[in-house]
Amino acid sequence: MMKRLPALLCAIALLMAAVQIPPHAALAAAQINPLDATEIAFSYEKLRSDFYQKTDGQAIVNGARAELDRALRASGVVANLPQIVASDDTQRTAQAVGREVDVATKAAKGKVSSHILTYAAISGMLNSVHDRYTVFMTPKEFAALNQGLDGGTFGGTGIVIQADDATKYIQAEQVIPDGPAAKAGVEQGDFITAIDGTSTKGMTLDNASKMLKGKIGTQVQLTIERSGTALPPISITRAEIHQLSVYEHMLAGNIGYIEVTVFGRDTGAELNRALTELQQKGARALVLDLRDNPGGYLDAAIDVSSKFIASGPIVSVESRASNVTTYEADATAIKPMPLAVLVNDHTASASEITSGAIQDTGVGTIIGTKTFGKGVVQEILPLPDGSAIKITDAKYFTPHNRDINHIGITPDITVTENKGDQFSNPARDAQLQRAMQFLNDRIARIDTGIQYNKQQQQ
Repeated sequence: MMKRLPALLCAIALLMAAVQIPPHAALAAAQINPLDATEIAFSYEKLRSDFYQKTDGQAIVNGARAELDRALRASGVVANLPQIVASDDTQRTAQAVGREVDVATKAAKGKVSSHILTYAAISGMLNSVHDRYTVFMTPKEFAALNQGLDGGTFGGTGIVIQADDATKYIQAEQVIPDGPAAKAGVEQGDFITAIDGTSTKGMTLDNASKMLKGKIGTQVQLTIERSGTALPPISITRAEIHQLSVYEHMLAGNIGYIEVTVFGRDTGAELNRALTELQQKGARALVLDLRDNPGGYLDAAIDVSSKFIASGPIVSVESRASNVTTYEADATAIKPMPLAVLVNDHTASASEITSGAIQDTGVGTIIGTKTFGKGVVQEILPLPDGSAIKITDAKYFTPHNRDINHIGITPDITVTENKGDQFSNPARDAQLQRAMQFLNDRIARIDTGIQYNKQQQQ
């Protein structure tokens, strides 16, 4: 079983970088663990060199000291930590931060470990630049980010569920193709009224998720209601499920619907599969749903955009040194057809890159509400102990050179979300209804044009 990813509005990075920490970075502080000293030195150096705006070394070390003080006080320790003085020598300054961690560790007298205080110092350094996307991530947070972007695996049924406000039952929002539930006959839109005999009326998504998940090879029995008719109980054998980022199905009028939940490692390939499936079923127009999509990898945004934009620029990225790199479509576009892109105020980051590129090139129409407005790019730098630092190292511009940071993308057609909306269900989704009206009109115009051309040829 899988649930729709929550909107992580500002936490998803666009670039991933593998890191080799240079040997000289390990020459750090007095008595703290050499690995901790290495991570402090590396984090300080990368913040000074890579952050997309000019940084102040003294402000950075002041941030480390302030966060160390907060960490101590949170554990009931009051200490008068010495001031840290930054210099032009980044290595020497990083060593001074390491020594401050050592002083804080001694003051803590075992109440806070040197390792946790190292995390505090790194976090304080990154926070000092006052950029919401430049942050430290613990190993647990970094692992969660990777799973959110690249998808995890678990034992389950292969159903994406949502709570239906009208009936209070759990509903199958999407059914993974060739998954256990699909093979057992569960269909998108089915109401799951009971799981192993327990009614789902009023059940939380978390509880339903726990009941649907389980050890691979075990069985779960679902009671299904479809189009008002109760079906015989369905037994499903749980299997290994890989969390997808792209879901598709056909809407009325041969309109293909594609929902992209995040721009992850496999999103381009998953989108290609979805487009092939819809084209084989005779799709004449497409809805690309990017609502609540928090973003992801830059490469994935280029891959997705390239499925609709045949050639030309997708996005331009400008670094701190004012070096501009323009990424162009990769010549993998499908045959042009009417396209509507759904967005809202939780459409952010990589999903705004795709929305902006589609809008600027005119290959599709943006429908919904103004997007979040995240026009900067991050690099994620893993640290040796499994933690990571995320640093904003560039800003980006749409093909028409628009800077959408803190501004967002204004839709071509503005439609607010209706109360009690249910994404992907036209009967309960005002924005999707408007997109279908728009696309049906485009299809009608195309048909009229074809008929006119045939008459002219007679």
